[in-house]
Amino acid sequence: MILTAPRLVIAGLSGDGGKTLVAVGLARALRRRGVNVAPYKKGPDYIDAAWLGAAAGRPGRNLDTYLMTTAAIGAALGRAGDGLVLVEGNRGLHDGVDALGTHSTAALAARIAAPAVLVADTTKTTRTLAACVHGCAVVDPDLSLAGVILNRVATARQERVVREAFDALGGPPVLGAIPRLADDLLPSRHLGLVTAAEHPDREAAIARAADVVAAHVDLDALLAVARSARPAAFPDLEPGPAPADGVRIGVLRDEAFSFYYPENLEALAAAGAELVDVSPLRAPALPPLDALYIGGGFPEVHARRLAANAGFLDSLRRAAADGLPVYAECGGLMFLARSLRTGEGTFPMAGVIGADVEQTASVQGHGYAEGVVEAPNPFFPVGTRLLGHEFHYSRLLDAAGATTVVRLERGTGVRGRRDAIVAGNVWASYVHLHALGTPEWATGMVAAARRRRDRSAAPQAPATR
Repeated sequence: MILTAPRLVIAGLSGDGGKTLVAVGLARALRRRGVNVAPYKKGPDYIDAAWLGAAAGRPGRNLDTYLMTTAAIGAALGRAGDGLVLVEGNRGLHDGVDALGTHSTAALAARIAAPAVLVADTTKTTRTLAACVHGCAVVDPDLSLAGVILNRVATARQERVVREAFDALGGPPVLGAIPRLADDLLPSRHLGLVTAAEHPDREAAIARAADVVAAHVDLDALLAVARSARPAAFPDLEPGPAPADGVRIGVLRDEAFSFYYPENLEALAAAGAELVDVSPLRAPALPPLDALYIGGGFPEVHARRLAANAGFLDSLRRAAADGLPVYAECGGLMFLARSLRTGEGTFPMAGVIGADVEQTASVQGHGYAEGVVEAPNPFFPVGTRLLGHEFHYSRLLDAAGATTVVRLERGTGVRGRRDAIVAGNVWASYVHLHALGTPEWATGMVAAARRRRDRSAAPQAPATR
């Protein structure tokens, strides 16, 4: 595949420097102009991708050189069609998994031949900031650093001095200067921003971000930068298996569970699954299903409401005991536990796995994860190598007797570099997988659902006395 679409990476000097505000605001501001924006988030983050998608009016997707092959990245970018590819970076521009910046935002920008614009927090700095940005521009000859957007500018004098410092050092050019805002348009909590699904006034926040960017950033200059991107070649992704007969796979989706990569849901559908959205906060019970997918989210924030829906918890418990294949990641694992302990108390959960979960004040697992499936399970052949990521402020209690089937070579997992609790046809893991990085996941899910459907449809032998 040859990518010719205009493209632009919004990067930063560090985390929390304003990249998301600029990227979300830019996506909506360009959409107001009639530009078809295809939004992406560098790295595995669900929350920023969802905000970008809400701003652009189409699914926000992820690009990750650790989790995805070059062909998979090309396939993800192919979803942009004729849209302008807008990528929000993560962490600092050159921050990767090691001192060389491997798998950094800069490395991704170079791989997809996208010029980068750096969002630079000006808090209590002037010439030093220009020197830092100048260093970012020269450290990697494969990177095209096409401009900088100043953020949190305190005064007109500070902006003038910073601009003069950039000019004195020879660029990159300053393409905008956003003043320090009186309020936080995109509030955060322990895993990052409040999710787009939960924000009480999402559209107003996006509109305000767009107003700020349109007022203080040169949109025409950014469009010119995006259109300067040179073509980039990607190998074709190997075709997947032919779709199977339709099976019904439930997806728990509401404010409590919203961490789903669009490609994961698309891969299930492409493999022959009919996806059925179910809200564990509102549905009285599980509908008839052949399998269930429970992604991540914030069950700890909604623990009281989840626990109060006793009928749904009971139906899930009974379905799992009856052999329903259930694949659960992170928040889904927490929901399948016996109980969830938070700062507000201890709440009963589904009781499908023999463990309790405690929400903690400090992070328990954060970063990429890599492991090998070592034992039989409902979804993956033994020996399958899994690439994923984890980010959780919770830990399992009283889970010593739980059976785990994945040995992690990188990451924390449920305990001692072990992950993936398996109980019957249930898989509960702290590691999130991306279908483009682990294509075995979707085929395994659909195969498990098909086995379940076929067993349920098989005639039962008459009872004998």
